[in-house]
Amino acid sequence: MRRRWPILIVVVLAAVAAAAAWWRLGPVTVEVTRPHRGPAVEAIYATGTVEPTVMLPIAPRVAGRIVALLTDEGHAVRKGEPLARLESQDLDSTVLELAARARYAHAEYERIAALVKRGVAAATDLDRTRADAEAADASLVRAQAQRDFMVLTAPAAGTVIRRDGEVGQFIPIGQPVFYLSCCAPLRVSADVDEEDIPRVRIGMPVVLHADALPGRTFDGEVLEVTPKGDPVARTYRVRLRLATPDAFRVGMTVDANLIVAVREGALLVPSSAVAGGAVWVLRDGRLARQAVSTGVASAAQTEIRDGLAAGDEVVVHPDDSLREGRRARPRAAAKSAAPATAAPAGP
Repeated sequence: MRRRWPILIVVVLAAVAAAAAWWRLGPVTVEVTRPHRGPAVEAIYATGTVEPTVMLPIAPRVAGRIVALLTDEGHAVRKGEPLARLESQDLDSTVLELAARARYAHAEYERIAALVKRGVAAATDLDRTRADAEAADASLVRAQAQRDFMVLTAPAAGTVIRRDGEVGQFIPIGQPVFYLSCCAPLRVSADVDEEDIPRVRIGMPVVLHADALPGRTFDGEVLEVTPKGDPVARTYRVRLRLATPDAFRVGMTVDANLIVAVREGALLVPSSAVAGGAVWVLRDGRLARQAVSTGVASAAQTEIRDGLAAGDEVVVHPDDSLREGRRARPRAAAKSAAPATAAPAGP
C-alpha cells in the first residue's frame, strides 16, 4: 500500500494538469456574428426640456386680493380676455368721488363762462374754473385706470400654462398670477457640451425621444445657439424647433441627437465585440485578435473603418479565456439592424 500512494498522487496530479491544459488550450464555444452594412450616424447627444417659445408672466400693477378667477391652466384665451379680478372697492369709491368732483367742476366752468359773457365775471375766473375742470378730469382718468388694473387681462392670444393664485389670496405688485404661452409653437431648450458646440450649426437635423412618449421618435432642427455658455456646467444652450410641437407638453424632458453626418453602408459590429481597439475573430477554427480602426460608436453598434472584412466571424462577447490560436466552436448570434448613432470613437 505504501508503494501505491506515490503512484496515485502522480495520477491525480497528471489528471489535474490535463484538465488545466484542456481548460486553457481546449476548444471553447463562442458566440460569433459577421459584420453587416448599415448607416453610421455621427451625432451630438444632448438633453433638454420642452418650453414655450414665448412665455408671458401676467402680474398686477396694483396690489390686491383676488376675488374672482375667470380662467385656469390649460385654457386658451383671446387677447384682452379677463383672467382674474382683484378687490377694488376702495378704487370704485374713489372713481365715484372723482366723477362727482369732475361734474361739479364742469358745471362751475359753464356757470362762470355764462357770467363772463354777461360781463359780470372776470376772464381770470374762467381760466381758473377751466383748469379745475381739466384737473378733475385727469384725476378721474387716473383713478379709472388704476381700477382697470385690478382686472388681469391676456396681453395676447395663447394658452394659460400656469396659475399661481387662489381666491382670497393677497397678491403684491409685480407677482405673477398667470403664465401665458403664446405667439409661437413649443420648442426644446437643450444643453450641449462645450467640446461639441463648434460642430453645431443652425438648421442641423435633430432626432428626439421623450420618456413620456415611449417607442416614438420625433424630428427637429437646430433653431439657435446662445452666444454665451455656462462656465460652471461647461455647456451651451441650444434651442431646437419641433416638427410636431403638438405632440409635446411644456416641461417634458427629451433626449436629442444632433445629426452631424450620416454614412450609409458602413461596416458595423456589436459594440460588445470591440475592446482595446481590437476584436477577436474565428478563422479556420482558431481564435485571433485583430486590431481595428473604429468610427461612430453607440451602445449597440460600432462602425469599423479598417482592419476587418465583411466575411469575418467576430466574437460577440470576448472574455479572458480567449487565447491567440486557441481552437473554438462557433455559435451564431442574432444580428442587430440598429444603426450606430453616437459621437466618433477613438481608434
